[in-house]
Amino acid sequence: MTYYRYRFSFGYGLPPLIKKLMILMGAIFLLQLLVSQRITFYLGLVPLLVWEKYFLWQLFTYLFLHGGITHLLFNLLALWMFGGELEHYWGSKKLLFYFLFCGIGAGVLTVLFSPNQFIPVIGASGAIYGILLAFGWLFPNRPIFIYFLFPIPAKYMVLLYGIIELFSSLEGTGGGIAHLTHLGGLLFGLFYMAYPFFRQKFRQKYYRRKWFKRESKNKNYYH
Repeated sequence: MTYYRYRFSFGYGLPPLIKKLMILMGAIFLLQLLVSQRITFYLGLVPLLVWEKYFLWQLFTYLFLHGGITHLLFNLLALWMFGGELEHYWGSKKLLFYFLFCGIGAGVLTVLFSPNQFIPVIGASGAIYGILLAFGWLFPNRPIFIYFLFPIPAKYMVLLYGIIELFSSLEGTGGGIAHLTHLGGLLFGLFYMAYPFFRQKFRQKYYRRKWFKRESKNKNYYH
């Protein structure tokens, strides 16, 4: 049985999409330091403003703002560690779609279930949780070596990192509402990953039923 060792290190490299996303998030964070309050309420996700003022762009722009250096660094680290592998596996276009699908989906869920929330929700955590789920889904038993630590199966590493990222992101998401945003990213990621499986099962049942009806008619005819 072949055993593949997989190691994350700073020599792993930066795929083009991951590199651009990291640069964009870093640049916007620097902009936040200059005009924090104004940009946070205009580009962060404020559910009340989405409902009453139709600030629909916030469902997209909130992903690139962060509440603090710890929040930013943990998101960038997760994006690099897990998103880089997904970009190599899926390609840049598919990963970008998945990133936005999970991130915007998490924003939609946040707006739907907290319509009166006026505290801005910011950060890519919803999309990052979707990336963590996809990595654990596609490579659950891949051993990850981080420098001199013992090898950790990807599914446990993803779970551990998710817990750490949850606490780090609370500083920039308006308190407990972070849980809802993270859950939204996970749910949309789960839907995306599971949809092909259920679609195939549905098609198999559909064609089996169709074939069975056709065979039943033929049998009745010759009987």
